[in-house]
Amino acid sequence: MEGKVYIVGAGPGDPELLTLKAYRLLKEADVILYDRLVGEEITKLVQSLGKTAIYVGKDGKGKERQIEINNLMKKFVEEGKKVLRLKGGDPTVFGRLWEEIEFLKANKIPFEVIPGVSSVNGVPACAKIPLTHPKYGRGIVVIGGKEVGDYEETLRNSTLVVLMSGISASEISRNLIKSGFKEETKVAVIQRGSLKDQKVFVSTLGKLSSLEKSFESPALMVVGDVVHFVEKYNCLEI
Repeated sequence: MEGKVYIVGAGPGDPELLTLKAYRLLKEADVILYDRLVGEEITKLVQSLGKTAIYVGKDGKGKERQIEINNLMKKFVEEGKKVLRLKGGDPTVFGRLWEEIEFLKANKIPFEVIPGVSSVNGVPACAKIPLTHPKYGRGIVVIGGKEVGDYEETLRNSTLVVLMSGISASEISRNLIKSGFKEETKVAVIQRGSLKDQKVFVSTLGKLSSLEKSFESPALMVVGDVVHFVEKYNCLEI
């Protein structure tokens, strides 16, 4: 049996905000490696499943613990086990996902990333706060606490996600270039994301701005260097 790693978002803490897929994989996994930020109630759930459950929270030992996590994933996969790497919130948002993707790719370990409800939107929703509004808030900028001291540098090196951008992707690209983005900035257009017929188109703002190309809705754009992490064989180059 071939092992595999599932990097799964646990949501903001309420077990009922686990996705159906996350819950199914928790029950199917042979090994669960879970973080501190998954929350107390989800930790209790993990420990009640009778699986091999290993706490791997960083607790101030970031680099050392990440090496340990990587080695554990590799060890269990080589034993043919299904490994569930459980992270708080959504693994793509301040979850240091890139470290594990780089390791898994380098070691040719099959993996899948399962999104979770991010605290970015989940916590405000639970507090009955809308994040967008046509008058008071037409966009969202998300930064981590450690970056608060330097807004300009943080914004310059941020990832931009543009929702509902399929029809106007070329126009958006042109406007971003006019606003100061470099033409060689990487961009991915994700069409019908998470569905079985999902397609990922990879380009640069310069190339995309010169085309009058639209994408099937729903679609969104991801703009920034993080696009380098996209699986090449899973994409269509523009």
